[in-house]
Amino acid sequence: MSAPTTPDLLALDRAAQDLLFRAARTANTFTDEPVTDAQVAAIHDLIRYGPTALNGQPLRVLLLRSPESRARLLPYVSSGNRAKTASAPLTVVLAADVDFHERLPELYPHRPQARDWLADPTARAEHARFNATLQIGYLIVGVRAAGLAAGPMAGFNAGGVQREFFPDGRHEVLLLLNVGRAGPDAGPGRLPRLDTGEVIRTHDAG
Repeated sequence: MSAPTTPDLLALDRAAQDLLFRAARTANTFTDEPVTDAQVAAIHDLIRYGPTALNGQPLRVLLLRSPESRARLLPYVSSGNRAKTASAPLTVVLAADVDFHERLPELYPHRPQARDWLADPTARAEHARFNATLQIGYLIVGVRAAGLAAGPMAGFNAGGVQREFFPDGRHEVLLLLNVGRAGPDAGPGRLPRLDTGEVIRTHDAG
């Protein structure tokens, strides 16, 4: 009997594996089909179960659809990302709530002292950034699970976007994400990936 192939060892069927990872691409163009609030809610209902430290869930998501909101964003976007951001049906601003600890009594109720563990604002901001970044990874997979394409972008003036959309001072902008149905130029062909042996090794004690 032959050894099982990689897809056979995974609980998801091959079609789901391809949808989430192998066939998915970072999109550079999108169709005109809108991304609805119902789709966004369904994506969040799925990805909100991804783990974060202390169940803190610091990611905050701002949806930009209208020409007016896009016009406020585009001056802060790098020239290489501006056209696709202007034409995407939905652009999402992803930020970390650095005062997320205020919700810990509700979200981590079995440790009433958890909020006090994060009294230091510098440590709390680092915690928020790290865990919000984890949640962004879940979000991208969730977008793909909805049959949509995601185009994450770091090429923008984060400080400018932060001042424009989050003037309260409690949100740190991390990433922009274009979302929609992929257009004909979804991106370059599949780029090389490191082999398992280059990434994973086993450390045996002794």
